[in-house]
Amino acid sequence: MDRLDAMSLFVAAIEEGSLAAAARRRGRSPAAATRAVTFLEGLAGEILLLRSTRRLRLTPAGERHVAIWKEVLAKLSEVDPGAPEGPVGGSIVVTAPELFGRSTVLPVIESFLESHPQVGARLLMLNRVVDLVGEGVNLAVRLAPLPDSMFTAIRLGELRRLVCASPEYLARSGEPETPNALEEHQCIGLNAQGDQEQWAFRMPQTDRVRSVRVATRLSLNSAGAAIDAAVRGRGIIRPMSYQVADDLASGRLVRLLIDFEPSPTPVQLVFRPEQAQRGAMRLFIDHSVPLLRGELARMSQAILTATMP
Repeated sequence: MDRLDAMSLFVAAIEEGSLAAAARRRGRSPAAATRAVTFLEGLAGEILLLRSTRRLRLTPAGERHVAIWKEVLAKLSEVDPGAPEGPVGGSIVVTAPELFGRSTVLPVIESFLESHPQVGARLLMLNRVVDLVGEGVNLAVRLAPLPDSMFTAIRLGELRRLVCASPEYLARSGEPETPNALEEHQCIGLNAQGDQEQWAFRMPQTDRVRSVRVATRLSLNSAGAAIDAAVRGRGIIRPMSYQVADDLASGRLVRLLIDFEPSPTPVQLVFRPEQAQRGAMRLFIDHSVPLLRGELARMSQAILTATMP
């Protein structure tokens, strides 16, 4: 029997609490897991594992050997992605835009850490493009197309730039029918750099994008604060769809100028391809991609349902 394969099965049995569970995790038969224990005990020349119908218990010799095997398997997985599965340690560094990171990425990281207690994580919530190599970051959640580069991108879903206002504001000021009509409304800016912004719209007649200059009487440098102001009826905002999905679903905000919305923006998980199969990275990618895709799909459905007549 291959020694590395036997070590991997043995370590999996300790982590899972049973030989049968270890066999399922490794895609092997229960008999193979039993043979692995016998094989390793033969090599060691002593009993490593005490087995009963209810539990597994390591002997002192077994504890010493398992500590060594875990280290060997973890190091091997870093240099050989095809090596047998072992316990994965270390940590990952992830970056995402601030609001998206807090609302969507952080819960995924928390569930990942619960599933893999031997792994650590750092989440950098920054509203800028992070240099993955220069800043020592493993993965980035990017809300933008990925230009040709050295990185790999996994598409998670898409977001839209929306125009929204509260029912209270619309009852008081009416609903704009075209982007040009925004000049007659109170608009809330999201940059706090001045009293005007350029908002991009797709013209349905030509399918081209055109920028419209919008006067912003109130401007803030926090999207969350701007959304709060809009919910209170202070004006019209232009957030990303994930920022207001729940507000639209609850009726606190109303989606405007739907026919003029620009094309959706892709959401992607970006990383260096040579790192994709390394220990904690591989585990995080496998864990996070379906969860992030599911959450983005939920947001899209919530927005669609909220805007149906």
